[in-house]
Amino acid sequence: MSRESQSALLLKNQLAELRRRPMEGFSAGLIDDDDIYKWEVLVIGPQDTCFEGGVFKAHLIFPKEYPHRPPKMVFISDIWHPNIDKDGNVCISILHEPGDDKFGYEKASERWLPVHTVETILVSVISMLADPNDESPANVDAAKMWREHPEEFKRRVTQCVRKSQEC
Repeated sequence: MSRESQSALLLKNQLAELRRRPMEGFSAGLIDDDDIYKWEVLVIGPQDTCFEGGVFKAHLIFPKEYPHRPPKMVFISDIWHPNIDKDGNVCISILHEPGDDKFGYEKASERWLPVHTVETILVSVISMLADPNDESPANVDAAKMWREHPEEFKRRVTQCVRKSQEC
């Protein structure tokens, strides 16, 4: 069996499992029923955070080498967060290529491992929303605002939450 067909089968199984047992905090499905490698997810803003009430749309794009290589996650909805760059790209350790970090910021065990699933990715993203890592931000402006001007950060996030509810 080719690596592509193995990854497609694994993704089909993960999608079927999410449909059988939906998880709280997100929903996932295919962008196009003919392409198992492109998913659309809706992330619900976690309770007791400034993201609460938001419904944020994102895409998960899987490489043909999945699960040996991580997917890329990009928020389509506007979202203001230290670990999401201004183009919507999510920057968290488990979505970084496997192995040692050439800059020494992350341990290999914190980076992508083939045991991760769509569920573990999205649980990590929800956790990231609730608890940003401002030590290695993808959005320096959001990280600085989160640290130095928390009320302004909350106002900015509240605007994103309201906008997410309009769609």
